[in-house]
Amino acid sequence: MIDRVFILIKSGKGGDGAISGRHEKYVPRGGPDGGNGGDGGSVYLLSDSNVNTLLEYRYKRHHTAGPGGKGQGALKHGRNGKDITLTVPVGTQVWVGKDSPQLLADLDTPGEPLLVAKGGRGGAGNARYASSTNQYPMIAQAGEPAVDVEVRLELKLLADVGVIGAPNAGKSSLLAALTSARPRIADYPFTTLEPALGVVEHRNEDFVMVDIPGLVEGAHEGIGLGHDFLRHVERTRVLIHMVDGSLDDPVAQYLQINKELKLFNEDLARKPQILTVNKIDIPAVEEYMTLLEEAFAEAVPDEKVYFVSAAGRQNLDPLMDATVQILQSAPVRWEADGLSTPTDELPVLRPRPRRAVPKVSVNREGEYKVQLADAIRIAGMVDLDRWEARMQFYRRLQHTGVVKALEDAGVQPGDTVHIGELEFLWQ
Repeated sequence: MIDRVFILIKSGKGGDGAISGRHEKYVPRGGPDGGNGGDGGSVYLLSDSNVNTLLEYRYKRHHTAGPGGKGQGALKHGRNGKDITLTVPVGTQVWVGKDSPQLLADLDTPGEPLLVAKGGRGGAGNARYASSTNQYPMIAQAGEPAVDVEVRLELKLLADVGVIGAPNAGKSSLLAALTSARPRIADYPFTTLEPALGVVEHRNEDFVMVDIPGLVEGAHEGIGLGHDFLRHVERTRVLIHMVDGSLDDPVAQYLQINKELKLFNEDLARKPQILTVNKIDIPAVEEYMTLLEEAFAEAVPDEKVYFVSAAGRQNLDPLMDATVQILQSAPVRWEADGLSTPTDELPVLRPRPRRAVPKVSVNREGEYKVQLADAIRIAGMVDLDRWEARMQFYRRLQHTGVVKALEDAGVQPGDTVHIGELEFLWQ
């Protein structure tokens, strides 16, 4: 069974750089002092062996890191945005992209962090652009925009708790009472022919429970699909052993099932078990509860007996309290088989080149669009109503190669140029 959720992740926008000058008494040539914007926060995924399911992401789909703060005068830099880390179970696959998703990573190692959305870099303040030929820059950078990523998380569910017992002991009723799973339930043996999984939420804890189809005498030899069913038991951490309290000899049934476990694999018999007698909603069972408790105490003196009614949802909280307590001390297990992807098949995320080349596209005759991150970020902050700012902006476009790219594309005076949200006439 694959647990699959979709979440929307957004990194933090970088803070804008400041355009500011030092204005203090007795400092006639204070110069530029605009600080840089802070970097936006990034979003990470972290594989955690203490997390069992993706359940929390069904309720909260949007996750956004903090934005970077804006730069200020007096060379005050903006604060960096707060990163967020989302914990997922070990073995989670991370897919990115909406139309044609790509496998970004397979988190099959505990404590493995994965950067999913990097925060935008903070913009440079005008102090960064000061030089011997430009002693008071009127330009600064806007912060890099945030990154939106649609992520699909997939997890091959491995049950933490297995519910075992003879046919018709009430295992499916217990799963239905504790989870949103809807297994087939009826008053005859072998209603369940394949394991059913569900996620249990109990007192701020969650874990995966599986209803193992009924085990019969001879299961270790394959009778009643015994081999298939017992293999599912092997992959669990804790067993809830359900016994039908309405039987003539519930103790004998309990001992027979444990015998089958031991004959198949002695390690199964050593798994932590929670002995649970079901059907106390039946008057005869309720009447003989004390006798049943004494009989089990004589047969298995070290086992505490929990009396419940799965159908009537009676006494389930104490049973779940015990289950959570044992899970917290039981060894954590994970598997990545069937999920791992060879490293050379994963997409490689490469850093951007240090020196980007501007691209110019012609929207239509006399209209040009510039694609260059540095130019777009400065265009977002420039005040073209100021002659000094226009000239400094033009020189910056020359320095980054934008002017040459526009001229090579055939730009003429009077043509319209788009750089980000900025639109102006070429002169």
